[in-house]
This record gives sequence, C-alpha cells and structure tokens, in this order.
Amino acid sequence: MVGATPEASRVTATVDLASIDTGQPDRDAHVRTADLLDVERRPTMSYQSTQIRGDEASWWVEGDLTIGDVTRPLTLAVELGGVEAFYDGTRHAGFEASGEIRRKDFGLGFGPLGAALGDVVKIELDLQFVEPAS
Repeated sequence: MVGATPEASRVTATVDLASIDTGQPDRDAHVRTADLLDVERRPTMSYQSTQIRGDEASWWVEGDLTIGDVTRPLTLAVELGGVEAFYDGTRHAGFEASGEIRRKDFGLGFGPLGAALGDVVKIELDLQFVEPAS
C-alpha cells in the first residue's frame, strides 16, 4: 500500500515456496523436501512491514517474516534504483532490498549437507513497482 510518504506506506508479500526455481530442477526438488524448506508443511512464506524509515541516503523496511508457523523480525535495507515514466503513462519504480535470516530461527532443516550450507541465508531482492493507470 502506497501512502502519502514512504513512512506511511506498507509492504505485504506472500511467496508460494513450491514455486522456487533455481534453474536446476533436481536442486529445486531437493530444496522443497523436508531436508530444507519442507513445502508440504510450510507451503508459503509471507512478509508484513511494521515500519518504513529512512533519510535521503538510506531506507529500511522493518517487518515480520513468517515461514510456516514461525514468525521472526526481518529488517531489509532498501535502495531506490529510480523512477521512470513508461510509454503508456504509468510510472515504474525500481528497488533493491537486502537482509539476512538464520535457518534455525525458522526451524528449517539442513539435511545431510547442513555444515556446508551454513545457518545464515542472505536475501537479495530486485523489485519493480508499477503505479496503476489512472
């Protein structure tokens, strides 16, 4: 939801974890198993912002990330890539956001390769928002 100011805006997102696509079907199938994401028990992941704050140089979106039935706080550092008007009159805004979580905080399995995978997962998002046509 876009507010009159960035601070008055909200971010809500839901991801179908079965939709994961790394470009390698065998790896995707393994990531979906109980060894890692266990998408049968945890089919979705969702994020709900609680606060957007920043200044001219830096912005952060604070919120709650839910995977299955576990919710933990997640702060994303956000950079505005730019805003462009497209030929149809709509404006598009590009953003990059990043943060990190720990697998164990969400009860995510490690499988037999747990030591090689590590606990920290870096999250990197490339986002584009389109202003609705008036």
